[in-house]
Amino acid sequence: MAIENQIRRLRFDAGEMTQAELAERIGMTRQTVIAIEQNKYAPSLEAAFRIADAFGVPLDRVFRWTKD
Repeated sequence: MAIENQIRRLRFDAGEMTQAELAERIGMTRQTVIAIEQNKYAPSLEAAFRIADAFGVPLDRVFRWTKD
């Protein structure tokens, strides 16, 4: 099982927001955003909510639990 995310798509839909801009909005580093976006790191629940809030969408629009 894995967690997939739509961060890249949401950044594009938000006027091509950069990873650095998202990182600043959520109080994380750009490197952390990159790792989360590439599914190399699962964010904490708090960070996941901050990411969803930055885009103004529900959590399940950003992250999805999948069965591999």
